[in-house]
Amino acid sequence: MTGLLVAKDDRILFEHYQYGRTDRDRLISQSMVKSITGLLIGIAVAEGAIKSVDDTAETYVSGFRGSEYGKTPIRDLLHMSSGVDFGEDRDGGSDLNRLWRDMVIGPSLGSGSPKGTIGSIIQFNHRIAPPGTRYHYASIEPDVLGMVLRSVVNQSASNYLRQKVWEPIGAEADAAWLTDAEGFELAHFGFNAVLRDYARLGRLLAHDGAWEGRQIIPAQWMIDATTVKPIDSYLAPGKSMPDFGYGYLLWLLPGPRRQFALVGDLGQRVCIDPASKLVMVQTALEDTPEAWRLWSALVKQLSQD
Repeated sequence: MTGLLVAKDDRILFEHYQYGRTDRDRLISQSMVKSITGLLIGIAVAEGAIKSVDDTAETYVSGFRGSEYGKTPIRDLLHMSSGVDFGEDRDGGSDLNRLWRDMVIGPSLGSGSPKGTIGSIIQFNHRIAPPGTRYHYASIEPDVLGMVLRSVVNQSASNYLRQKVWEPIGAEADAAWLTDAEGFELAHFGFNAVLRDYARLGRLLAHDGAWEGRQIIPAQWMIDATTVKPIDSYLAPGKSMPDFGYGYLLWLLPGPRRQFALVGDLGQRVCIDPASKLVMVQTALEDTPEAWRLWSALVKQLSQD
């Protein structure tokens, strides 16, 4: 663990750092940024930049036209259920490595690939299931959404996040976001922020998108993003994954309470219990099951206060 913070609404109950990290260090999100991408899509829908999550990606990005990802509804990309074949763990992560090599490294840094961002995405173009029928974790799907977001808001994801979320919640430090070879923010990796700003984001989500009385993310979007409809029962906890369910790029925790989390590799997480407004932020160097047990104990103890 490099950082741990527990807060209940606007009160920090515990904050601790290890391995030389401090409250001034920006700590990497790993895949937690996927959830941030989903939140920005929700704001774009609320503003009318995206008409409906039932629209396909190619509706907004001409470069996706005719491709399998282009034909996929935004809702199914948010659910990581596009049905397009992308082997996150195949052959040691070969598909993800290829995406990284082509999209992030690019020809300017020696990969020799001229594909560009969109070309790097649509090279994965084999459909193995109908959209909206099969959950399969694939880091490329937030990248598709990132290009949709860039197209509809006509600005960088960094600027959009700063204007729509970071400044309204009073973030104490600028965040940093890794960009690909074309200068587009990676929607699946590379976001960095200080621990207390991750906690502020968690508090925003605990209030279903409201901050000090101002609705920043639509409340209905937050409900839709963190609950499973009967028609989407394959996304419920214990169905596609042993211990979790999946919403709009958010992990759904099992049990009768509505709880959800932003989760990244190697132990990054922001856990949220809306009923008690309890938030736990952890950054780490490795993933351990103790963090989930700690979260369950905190909810049990502090949700009664």
